[in-house]
Amino acid sequence: MDKVIIITGASRGIGAATALQAARQGYRICINYHADDEAAQRVLAQVRELGARAIAVRADVSVEDEVIHLFNQVDHELGRVTALVNNAGTIGQKSRVEEMSEFRLLKLMKTNVVGPILCAKHALARMSTRHGGSGGSIVNVSSVAARLGSPNEYVDYAASKGALDTFTLGLAKEVAGEGVRVNAVRPGYIFTDFHALSGDPDRVSKLAPGIPMGRGGQAEEVAEAIIWLLSDKASYSTGSFIDLGGGR
Repeated sequence: MDKVIIITGASRGIGAATALQAARQGYRICINYHADDEAAQRVLAQVRELGARAIAVRADVSVEDEVIHLFNQVDHELGRVTALVNNAGTIGQKSRVEEMSEFRLLKLMKTNVVGPILCAKHALARMSTRHGGSGGSIVNVSSVAARLGSPNEYVDYAASKGALDTFTLGLAKEVAGEGVRVNAVRPGYIFTDFHALSGDPDRVSKLAPGIPMGRGGQAEEVAEAIIWLLSDKASYSTGSFIDLGGGR
C-alpha cells in the first residue's frame, strides 16, 4: 500500500522537518501551509530532491471548506491518505489571562483545537475500515505546555494543547478497532521560528539553562518521534504521548 501523508503547517519548523523525514521513508507527501508560498515551495523542492512524490496545498485547516479542498486535492494527486500529522498551530503574545481578548482566544482555539479535529474527521473518512479504508495513523503535535500550564505567559495556548491531548485520548479509543492509531508528541523548547509569533524569537536560547538537559531541542528530533509513531514499528501504540522537552 502506498504511504500518503498530509502534514499541516509544513512550510517551517517541525512540520518541514517531518516532511523531510517522511521523504526519506518513502511517503508521498502533501505539504499543507497557511500563507507563506515561498517557504512552502522551498520545502517542496527539498522533499522532491530526496525523491519523494509531493505537492504543496495552501489551506487554512481551521476552516472546513478549505480542509475539504485539501483532502480532495490529495485524493486526486497522491491517493488515499494513510498518515496525518496535525502540526499547524499558533500562539499569542506573552500575557496574563486578564489581558487576553476574545478575538485572540477564538483564533487560537480554532487553529489549535478545531483545526486538528476537522483534519482528523476527513482523514478518518478515508482511513477507517468503517468507511472502507485500509487503516492509518494520526499524530497530533501537542506541547509540554499542556502539562505545565504556562502561567503568566500563554495559559490559553497551554489550554488549547490540553484540549488536543484529550482529543488524542478519546479519538484513539474511538477508532482503535477501525485500523487507525492516534498518538501525540509534546515538544518543549524547540529551535524554530514559532517563538517569533509570541514576540520572543530568542526564547529557546534564553531559557535553555533552565532545561534539565541544558539545551533546546531541534525540529529534527521531534520529527524522528513523529515518523516513528506513524510507522509500523509503533504498531501497538495508540493514545500515547512522547514528551520531547529535555526533561521538563
